[in-house]
Amino acid sequence: MNRLRNLFAIPELRKRLLFTLLLLAIYRLGVHVSVPGVNAENLSAALKRGAGGLFDVVDLFSGGAFKKFSVFALGIAPYITASIVLQLMGAVVPYLENLQKKEGEAGRQKINQWTRYLTVFLAFVQGMGIASLAQSQNAPGLEVVTTAISPTAFRFLAAFTLSVGTIFVMWIGEQITERGIGNGISLLIFAGIVAGLPQGVTTLTVLITKSLKNAPNVPPPGIFILLIAAMIVVLLAVVMVENAYRRIPIHYARRADSAGMSSQRSSYMPLKVNTAGVMPVIFASSVIFFPATINQYFKWEWLAKVSAYISPQTHFWTYTPVFVGVVVFFSFFYTSIVFNPDETAENMKRSGGYIPGIRPGKETSIFMDGILSKLTFVGAVYLAAVSLVPLLITNNIQGLNFYFGGTSLLIVVGVAMDSAAQLESLLVMRRYDGFLEKGRIRGRSTRRGEA
Repeated sequence: MNRLRNLFAIPELRKRLLFTLLLLAIYRLGVHVSVPGVNAENLSAALKRGAGGLFDVVDLFSGGAFKKFSVFALGIAPYITASIVLQLMGAVVPYLENLQKKEGEAGRQKINQWTRYLTVFLAFVQGMGIASLAQSQNAPGLEVVTTAISPTAFRFLAAFTLSVGTIFVMWIGEQITERGIGNGISLLIFAGIVAGLPQGVTTLTVLITKSLKNAPNVPPPGIFILLIAAMIVVLLAVVMVENAYRRIPIHYARRADSAGMSSQRSSYMPLKVNTAGVMPVIFASSVIFFPATINQYFKWEWLAKVSAYISPQTHFWTYTPVFVGVVVFFSFFYTSIVFNPDETAENMKRSGGYIPGIRPGKETSIFMDGILSKLTFVGAVYLAAVSLVPLLITNNIQGLNFYFGGTSLLIVVGVAMDSAAQLESLLVMRRYDGFLEKGRIRGRSTRRGEA
């Protein structure tokens, strides 16, 4: 409560918070605006009868916009896909690798620009696919897409509308990151999941009530108790692991002070157990369900078999090792982008710092890379475990979908904690700036008094 009072007491932070809330509200309003020519209610009913779990996942990450065929139906998914493609290409294309690691801010801006271009292309292609999918749901007496315009014209209209919506959502995310509080992309996914939680709670309450009355086709009450216990364990695990660090001691060379005495400064470098955060889970979910999404558009038999074998609804025990493997891969990949041991070791060497017992330079880099690899593996196993444990239970409960899955809980709690940490750092920085400003004012007053 003290932090909240301090937040609203500082004009700059208050503006940041209100700006973030305003953009999130605009995003949520846009979710309810459907593409012209689409009957959202009929489409939602048709999708419930058809794809089921796949569209529940896609709808989850779009905040309910997908099943409404909203202008934000694609959400931030094309941007995430474009980011994955550019980052993976950076590991194999020397030019992109040079931009990522050696060109600094200019290189990052260039990659961001290419990411936006690729996002527009992917959004248009996916928009054409979704438009075709919506047209395929037309049935006698259940018109999903209007027949007043030609099918080709509707596809181009829908693709253009969805592309513009994706660009606008991408802009909202960037503005929140730059001028608001927290990571904009993560907050948009967070807002979409949170918006669906009331419906999920209502569904869970109804199912528990039916279970207590021994209704048919409803799991016994023990299953729901196990689910709630698993959710509590996931929440505790996320809070504990996200705040866990490995401290690496650092000593700095002795320096003589004004009295001629030499002193040695000591510090430590905190390495997070889960350096990658929730991004590997988001990436893994997007990659695993990508074949099933494409199959809905093109109806390829071989792709249908592949998507069925990695679907948690049909082959959970096949989906599990694939999901774990993808999460581990993206955990290591994303961590290598976020933290560079070579650069850190070089900066430490220039500042006169060293790790006790480790020679500065290359050996320090190897030592930190070894520790980081172990931490990343532990963090990846943690991400996979908290994502799969509740899903193992909800997979046998019809109606709960993914709102009570570990992925949803992990994203909600992880993003909330990241935003709170950034807010705390902004508060500390603002207090430090105020302290320096007071010191400058006192210094000027003292000099005037002496004069």
